[in-house]
Amino acid sequence: MKLAKRVSALTPSTTLEITAKAQELKAQGYDVIGLGAGEPDFNTPQHIMDAAYQAMLAGHTKYTPTGGLATLKKEIISKLERDQQLSYEPTEVIVCNGAKHALYTLFQVILDEGDEVIIPTPYWVSYPEQVKLAEGVPVFVEGKEENEFKITPEQLKAAITEKTKAVIINSPSNPTGMIYSENELKALGEVCVEHNLVIVSDEIYEKLVYGDAKHVSIAQLSPELKELTVIINGVSKSHSMTGWRIGYAVGNKTLIKAMTNLASHSTSNPTSIAQYATIAAYQQPQDAVEEMREAFESRLNIIYDKLIQIPGFSCIKPQGAFYLFPNAQEAAVLAGYETVDEWTKALLEEEKVALVPGSGFGAPNNVRLSYATSLEQLEKALERIQAFMEKKMNR
Repeated sequence: MKLAKRVSALTPSTTLEITAKAQELKAQGYDVIGLGAGEPDFNTPQHIMDAAYQAMLAGHTKYTPTGGLATLKKEIISKLERDQQLSYEPTEVIVCNGAKHALYTLFQVILDEGDEVIIPTPYWVSYPEQVKLAEGVPVFVEGKEENEFKITPEQLKAAITEKTKAVIINSPSNPTGMIYSENELKALGEVCVEHNLVIVSDEIYEKLVYGDAKHVSIAQLSPELKELTVIINGVSKSHSMTGWRIGYAVGNKTLIKAMTNLASHSTSNPTSIAQYATIAAYQQPQDAVEEMREAFESRLNIIYDKLIQIPGFSCIKPQGAFYLFPNAQEAAVLAGYETVDEWTKALLEEEKVALVPGSGFGAPNNVRLSYATSLEQLEKALERIQAFMEKKMNR
């Protein structure tokens, strides 16, 4: 059977591919350490699970409005006012089946065939694929390692054409953990206002920020930028609710209405029970969020120092999210491999450590290492990587 062109052109998710291979080896009885996960290793906080249970007992197991429960929209609006000093109306909010679904729906309603979306590299693996599914064209702009993987206003301006419709800003970033400063966002924002670009601001990791770093939403910086910006966020990373599938988009009401109309013909509505759980996540004290953030920061500080001691690795210390994104090109060469992809594959096969090759993120010289797992597992993984390098270098 012949498949549609839009599907045939898709590239499989590198992270899911690595995870599947690791699970296959585990099923064969191997002691595999998987560092490819893009989700917290903590369970969802108890009060959130309790709220879901109570919602079921109360009979809240039916359809909801397509764009989300009114109470949940109210909580999202309150969160944005509290955290970003941004004011929105319910008509400017849509609740979706995860932030990924929010992004997918957004691209479907803003892109026509041939419209271009500027995507800084390294990028989250699904951005270009979702743009292609909307018949758009991904335009990659390299966030250079010497600039902490961030693009400059000059680079952004040079990439804009008459077909450019939008630009994606992911801060804190997956996979690099880098954060755009307020001044950097202002400079990029000036270019966006000049060219009337839709700004897709993916802020899913906003609560996972370390040291002196600070998360700033570009929508905060001026009324003009707020009007152009669609904020994408959710509770997957902040509240360890990846499986609950609740994300949202906030922005121009005409655009949000179009997204809601599309969702009405595709998903009907986000899961009712998960919406009630998310209401509790935002209404209740945020102690659990801070506890997780502190745990991630502690792990980062320990394993970063160990990682950069391994031959062939260099790494900018991330400011947010829960990933290290070291340059492993020299490590691959020292170990006798032509590419980092080959090195990553050999590491999994021989030492049973699963990392995600940076080629899936548009950065083939790097690897992504998630520290969203126990410190014990992380230290064991680094010991195996060290042993792998020593074995290959001394053969």
